[in-house]
Amino acid sequence: MGAPEMRLAPRQARSDFEFVALVALTTSLVAMSIDTMLPALGTIATELGAAHENDRQLILSVFFGGMSLGQMVYGPISDSTGRKPALYLGIGIFIVGGVICATTHSFGWLLLGRALSGFGAAGPRIVSVALVRDAHSGAAMARVMSFVQTVFILVPVLAPSIGQAVLAVTTWRAIFGGLVIIAAVNALWIGLRQPETLAVERRVPFSLRVIGRGCLETLRNRIALGYTLGSGLVFGAFISYLSMSQQVFQEQYGLGAKFPLFFGLLASAIGLASFANGQLVMRFGMRRLARAALGFNCVLCVCATLATWALNGHPPLYAFVGFMLVCFFCNGLLFGNFSARSMEPMGHIAGVASAVIGSISGIVGLALGTLFGRAYDGTVLPLVLGFTTAAWLALIATEIAERGQQLGPQKSPLELGAIADSSGPGAH
Repeated sequence: MGAPEMRLAPRQARSDFEFVALVALTTSLVAMSIDTMLPALGTIATELGAAHENDRQLILSVFFGGMSLGQMVYGPISDSTGRKPALYLGIGIFIVGGVICATTHSFGWLLLGRALSGFGAAGPRIVSVALVRDAHSGAAMARVMSFVQTVFILVPVLAPSIGQAVLAVTTWRAIFGGLVIIAAVNALWIGLRQPETLAVERRVPFSLRVIGRGCLETLRNRIALGYTLGSGLVFGAFISYLSMSQQVFQEQYGLGAKFPLFFGLLASAIGLASFANGQLVMRFGMRRLARAALGFNCVLCVCATLATWALNGHPPLYAFVGFMLVCFFCNGLLFGNFSARSMEPMGHIAGVASAVIGSISGIVGLALGTLFGRAYDGTVLPLVLGFTTAAWLALIATEIAERGQQLGPQKSPLELGAIADSSGPGAH
């Protein structure tokens, strides 16, 4: 009996490794679609005749808008048809959008392609978590998701440098072409190597009524609504940063080709926070930890706003980067905990609730991020004001949600299930 077990172990290890790699690639389509093109935003807008210099930010905004709407759709579809058809649908729409972006000579058509790409990318992002949930449970599920999350965190660190390298040898159209190729390989890999994980007897009919009831129940629950709004507000600050980052680093601070290095440095702060959160949340509980991080961030942002205003919106680069590093670390402590807390009272309708929470938080984040992004005036003051506004509004929303609640022992986000982590801003 011992010998067969020894022969099976390597095959199982390879299978687990391949599954993690496939899920990591599938979930990373979103981050790659955003971060690889950041260095090219100015060039794209100029070449395609954007009317205003801040219109380049729409290349990101419409993607987030499409993704926010798509999150509401793919979960119920995958519960009805199975995981693989929903994945094929999402990746197919993503590819169509990418082809439009790679070939168009119109800024309007580019935005349409980006909206389609965002709507399509929501499928792989949502359904890949369902794949993990189908195949694993408990500690095994948390282990797989932790590996996937590690890869997902590395993408924003490396992707802008990849985009910059592509621009050094060819045009921005190759970035979109590369994304189309990666998505096609992803679909082929799923088709050839990934079995369907949702058995026919476990599928449920697609129902708009069920989705509607889930929306109403989520909106009527004070904890779920408060933390969904909090997640959206924190995500909105992040969107405002993504929208302005190329203009701030490459143009305001004149960093040019060094932009990806600074972007990757700031992205690493979120990754470090995610790692630290896994250690700290078990000791302090997610509510205490999130409240402390958010409170500190509120004070920090007010101080930064006053200092930035006194310096006419042009703080020294080292001071601005230092502020953003601390701010990103604090926000990194909020993402998973806010998502987990919003899902905690919704376990009986977890699938629908996660889709609703993801969509609502995405729409709130898009509205706030676009508002402050469009206000960019050649200084970092709108960006700092955006972070300050988001932090204080998130504090108000979560404090109202927790009114009358006792700060007792809390479960960690991993204990609440990886679906909680997938429903919030961490989608980027």
